[in-house]
Amino acid sequence: MATSNKVELAEALALGPPWRHLCYAMLYAPSPQALFGGRIPLRYAVLMYMRFDGRLGFPGGFVDDHSPSLEDGLNKELLRKLGEGVSTFSMATTDYRSSLSDARAKVVAHFYVKCLTLEQLQAVETKAPLAKEYGLEVGPAWELLPLPSFSTLCPSQCLGLV
Repeated sequence: MATSNKVELAEALALGPPWRHLCYAMLYAPSPQALFGGRIPLRYAVLMYMRFDGRLGFPGGFVDDHSPSLEDGLNKELLRKLGEGVSTFSMATTDYRSSLSDARAKVVAHFYVKCLTLEQLQAVETKAPLAKEYGLEVGPAWELLPLPSFSTLCPSQCLGLV
């Protein structure tokens, strides 16, 4: 969303078709653990995943137009992408933080934040590989990059030298 503008939730919900809604959730938990033999304490554990473009991101995605609310749509999306580990909690309106709109793409992105226990977060992480859509968003890097042709690697001038 290169040209995004902050938008209030009520204003975003009033947008009709062809606007689409994306919902993302930051799931985190306080953590008593420490790194490097206890020298660097960790304050929180945050759940992120590898996106299709190789960047880290928060779980979520496009909300179905038939969902009664953004939160219901986000809960369904989290269940599809993260599996049964998310059944111990649900996203609520109190977890909503902000929205950004992109008029050119006709998309509004909504951001939610949920504090879990460390056990809940670990259960989500453990059960995620069993989810219906786990790993479908990410493929091998060579499938994303176009391979150069032989003529690009070896221009016609060098063919006579071989």
